[in-house]
Amino acid sequence: MKTFTMPGTDLTVPAVVTGVMRIQEKSDAEVRALFDASLAAGITFFDHADIYGAGAAHGCETRFAEALQLTSAQRDEIVLQTKAGIVKDGPYFDFSYEHIIEAVNGSLAALRTDHIDILLLHRPDALVEPEEVARAFDELSSAGKVRHFGVSNHTPNQIELLKRYVSQPLVANQVQLSITHAPIIAQGVAMNMVGLEQSISRDLGILDYCRVHDITVQAWSPFQAGFFTGVFLRNPDYPELNAVIDRLASKYSVEAEAIATAWITRHPAQLQVVLGTTNPARIAAAAKGADIVLTRPEWYELYRAAGHLVP
Repeated sequence: MKTFTMPGTDLTVPAVVTGVMRIQEKSDAEVRALFDASLAAGITFFDHADIYGAGAAHGCETRFAEALQLTSAQRDEIVLQTKAGIVKDGPYFDFSYEHIIEAVNGSLAALRTDHIDILLLHRPDALVEPEEVARAFDELSSAGKVRHFGVSNHTPNQIELLKRYVSQPLVANQVQLSITHAPIIAQGVAMNMVGLEQSISRDLGILDYCRVHDITVQAWSPFQAGFFTGVFLRNPDYPELNAVIDRLASKYSVEAEAIATAWITRHPAQLQVVLGTTNPARIAAAAKGADIVLTRPEWYELYRAAGHLVP
């Protein structure tokens, strides 16, 4: 598994992350199988959020800890990332000092750990008071409860506003990205083309911004065709794309999931791919993509087959 030192941290992280938003109804054995398959594939990074799971907050975090019963030594061998800021009742967003502190304390208890490696603010709060965020981050950092901080689905100026007040580096921004859902890449390729949908900026250049400022971009829903509209892999609605994926999968002796992963990890921004599957076999298949270096012609062929224009 390809790894790198995440800028702004002392963490050596894998290029592929296991997301655990769907584990609440899984048995202990199923959660352990997912965890073991991740480790076997070189994935030592697990992505949580306080809202993942049905019912009350911290459902999936609780299930993760209950099923695994990690020792202190085992806990220290993995990276635990969680997110806070979405309130289920509504829903609405809350980046207040009180909510961030309460959410993190709840995550620590649910995960049965004394620290979170990375805390992300989960989608932007329109009512954010960055001084409140800074106060919460300072308290959590000084208490050793959170080691590193980041954001999710934030624009460059939303990050700049936080950075004006927050003293800790913002080390990650988790955004949606797949071959078919790639506006953060596709817009730049077709910039300044009047009348072309692809040339419209919806993220204000977030990918380049993160590269300039040493912020690791984490790609969620790497196999989703759109915003939770279903996967593109083996989907008859994407015949050309899947034909290219299948041909490349055969060339590299991997499954289709690996090619979808490789398309993201091939990008020089040093992206992390956040998997959402609970199938251990798919974890293993997707993880192999991190070690495949697609050629430029192959990368752009996938890009064009997904419907993006190369002017």
